[in-house]
Amino acid sequence: MPVMTDGDEEAFIEFMATERSASPRTLVNYRDAMDAYKSWRDSRFTGWRDAVADDFRDYLFALMKQGLKRSTIRLRFAALRSFYKFLVLRRGLGRSPVAEVQLPKAERSLPVVLSVSQIDGLLGVPLRIPVDPKAPPWLPLRDAAILELFYSCGLRISELLALDVRDVDFLSETVRVTGKGAKERIVPVGGPAINAIQRYRQEAVVTSGPLFLSKFRKRITQQSVDLLLRKYLKHSDIPFSISPHKLRHSFATHLLDAGADLRSVQSLLGHASLSTTQIYTHVTRERLKQAYDAAHPRA
Repeated sequence: MPVMTDGDEEAFIEFMATERSASPRTLVNYRDAMDAYKSWRDSRFTGWRDAVADDFRDYLFALMKQGLKRSTIRLRFAALRSFYKFLVLRRGLGRSPVAEVQLPKAERSLPVVLSVSQIDGLLGVPLRIPVDPKAPPWLPLRDAAILELFYSCGLRISELLALDVRDVDFLSETVRVTGKGAKERIVPVGGPAINAIQRYRQEAVVTSGPLFLSKFRKRITQQSVDLLLRKYLKHSDIPFSISPHKLRHSFATHLLDAGADLRSVQSLLGHASLSTTQIYTHVTRERLKQAYDAAHPRA
């Protein structure tokens, strides 16, 4: 049966979009989480205000039986908790039934990080391989600039896609980034990335508007970035799939490896909480341990 929406849901989505400046992807996640619960309840769903804690405990058990990752389960319940918190604070509901549900602890998995040599090899690929004769001649320069900027600044994919020409200050070698919650931050840009952007802009004649263009001279999409990463991965020695977020992980880890302090890395990444950044300290400790085990004669 089709999933129906109600006024509370639409009011919540509007609240998150306008007052909390939630990203389009976050709004989709909220809708998906609410729809998934209603689909599971099926004919038993009589309204959000009728639900009790045991309903959500049963739902949690059902998700765990399906074998979903803990992170996926926690993401769904985070959306439901946000929804019910809104109902309590803004729509007169007495209490949240989801608040009483105890969730499984989050899995602690370390981010996958590329080595410095793997990064160096990847960044050189766009200008090293043969150019597609059907593509605009400036396309490899654009791709090189994208990869350089990802690694130079540790940007999220959504942040890179949203960049305009005016956001890059070549004089101060910084970029103005709009992150989660529409929060702006200024991030330094390394010399190689600055040079790559200048070369691309000169060849593609990009003077205003979106910084990174598709071959049709529209703002580049996430799908295009995913495709170019897969394309260049084939010409590298990296033995696993890569993504913009793995480049972001590598950026943070390499900074900490080189002695950067955690607060500075937090600011560069645009993390609201220091605890989010601290995962990278575990990565660097693990890398130190591996180096010790490999090199010390009595390890």
